[in-house]
Amino acid sequence: MFEKLGNLIARRSKLVLLLSIIGTIVAGTIGTQVFSRFDTGGYSDPNSDSAKVWEYLEDNFGVTDPFVVMTITTPTSSVDDADVEAKARALEAQVSAEASADRVLSYWSALKPPSMKSTDGKSAFLFVYLKSSDFTEIDKNGGYYQERYEGDFQGLTIRTAGDAIFANAINGRIQDDLKLAEAISIPLVFILLVIIFGALVASAMPLVIGVTAILGTFFGLYLLTLFTDVSIFALNLTTGLGLGLGIDYALLMVNRFREELQRGADRDLAIINTMKTAGRTVFFSGLVVMLTLISLIFFPLNFLKSMGYAGTIVVALAVIGAIFPLPALSHVIGSKVNKGLVRKRAIRQSDEGRWSTIARFVMKRPVPVVMLSALILALFIAPIRGIEFSQVDSRVLPKSDPAYQASKFISDNFPGQESNPLEVIFPNGATNPSEVEAFSTELAGIDGILRVSPPQVSGQLVRVTAIHSMPPRSPEGQVLITEIREIQTTLDHLVGGVAADYTDSQNGISRTLGWVLFWVTIAVLVMLFGFTGSLLLPIKAVLLNFISLAATMGILTWIFVDGNLGFLVGDFINTGTLDTSSMVLIAIVAFGLSMDYEVFLLSRIKEEHDAGHSNVESVAYGLQKSARIITAAAFILAIVFAAFITSGVTSIKMLGFGVAFAILLDATLVRAFLVPALMRLFGEWNWWAPKALRRFQIHH
Repeated sequence: MFEKLGNLIARRSKLVLLLSIIGTIVAGTIGTQVFSRFDTGGYSDPNSDSAKVWEYLEDNFGVTDPFVVMTITTPTSSVDDADVEAKARALEAQVSAEASADRVLSYWSALKPPSMKSTDGKSAFLFVYLKSSDFTEIDKNGGYYQERYEGDFQGLTIRTAGDAIFANAINGRIQDDLKLAEAISIPLVFILLVIIFGALVASAMPLVIGVTAILGTFFGLYLLTLFTDVSIFALNLTTGLGLGLGIDYALLMVNRFREELQRGADRDLAIINTMKTAGRTVFFSGLVVMLTLISLIFFPLNFLKSMGYAGTIVVALAVIGAIFPLPALSHVIGSKVNKGLVRKRAIRQSDEGRWSTIARFVMKRPVPVVMLSALILALFIAPIRGIEFSQVDSRVLPKSDPAYQASKFISDNFPGQESNPLEVIFPNGATNPSEVEAFSTELAGIDGILRVSPPQVSGQLVRVTAIHSMPPRSPEGQVLITEIREIQTTLDHLVGGVAADYTDSQNGISRTLGWVLFWVTIAVLVMLFGFTGSLLLPIKAVLLNFISLAATMGILTWIFVDGNLGFLVGDFINTGTLDTSSMVLIAIVAFGLSMDYEVFLLSRIKEEHDAGHSNVESVAYGLQKSARIITAAAFILAIVFAAFITSGVTSIKMLGFGVAFAILLDATLVRAFLVPALMRLFGEWNWWAPKALRRFQIHH
């Protein structure tokens, strides 16, 4: 198949290149319009009890969330003073006149409930309910209200918080951080490519494929936003994987093309041989990564689904770019691929060298190498015992961000979660009011509940609202919801609110995780068996990957929970927890990328073994011919993701550091030492498979 494809591209290289250029221009023109269409949410389970509660509240009680939460603070007196009240009511009237405001509710117009006043009596709430629930409008309005009202108003201090303010802050920061990350990573990657290839033309070609994959994915995400919500965080994954994998795959292809030219092949034969070997490797590698990333779509949370969509699209386009326009471009350029030579030694290939020496050293001492590697991995894994999970809130922003400062002011100065109440819906509660009353009484007695409102009735539905003091997106909030749901009553009821939403999202992830792990494991085992024809190598690869993931989770816990090595990742607010969704994303992405390098390495080792070399010689020659490229590819991908550490958003820092660490750990300790050592211990069993299964091996 790949030989025929290579032959076709060699004969139609200019046409393939022209169509690719046109496609990229069209995709880029349309795709770059996607930035204003992203969502900052997606952390809820739409099929959960809490989601049904939101529907009941909106449809039957006309309840909506205040997207803008203002605090009004007087510097000296009390918010109950007549002068302060007059100024606050003037502000309320001004905000009510805004075209985007549906209604406004303040401490004063709500008849001064204690929970809307700060503990020192100097601050009070003003809630703004917006007319539009469209994300683009919410984002825009968040920026408007913050700019218009944050600061001084007739001697009062106004702070702005809420979902609209948070959305605007996150959206703006991610787009700015992305520009900074690209400004850092692209020049560094190009310098590294020049060191690897030693020629300017060859070094530029992978960058072209990386940028093409990113633009194509923007187009794909734009189309997706026409049908579903897509998380703003998909931007970072698209850039990281697009630039990283696009360059990695192109690196493999260009390296093999130059190797074929060095052996004396003409352009046509060089392209055909490159497609038969590196092209096949890239295809299967990309397929394994896609099968891994597509598992994110299984989760109920739209945040993770968005990452699954973005990851699958960008990997597919990186593969397409590497096996269609890149060979076409290579064919057109021919031997000029070495033009702009700055390092002649880089274009030479040899069966012997530093990496084959390392492989032979390792294979002479496989047991000590395995034991030492296991010890190092165990040290990385150890901190995982202290791991705690939570969900994204304003604390992912820097301390200097006004949106975070406003949210912190609220949590420090107000007694309850007035803007994040608990909601209990009884679908048939009107038939048994005494049972509802008994439930409310027991609810009021739970530790952390500050106030329970009288029941509200709409037809057969009954609504009970409670104000609590727990951080809603936290383990404490989760415990509170569990306790409420355990209240004994004969009536069917649903518990909602932000704390319940968080609890349900965590449960949704836990419920799906087992199936995701099963899918990823089986998919990878099947694909690697088809690629290698070995029963043992796929099992070894999966087990090593899970161990590497545990090491990555351990080091993330040590840094982002325990607070170590802060200088390495920059300033962030340490909540003592890790965002669950971000950890799932890091694990799946790291697993897929590790398999990427496994395929790179095994393809060369298998090629040598198929040529008649012994197991030891195959590993030595295979490592010599692939390790330089694998290490280079890993460093490139690590640079791309490590650039995200400069982000002001903590979850993006975690993504950048976590993936970069996992990649470097896998490409060094695992691929350079553990894999050769284990393959030496397994000997020819590496290549064994039952006779009944051998016919399922995928040949060229």
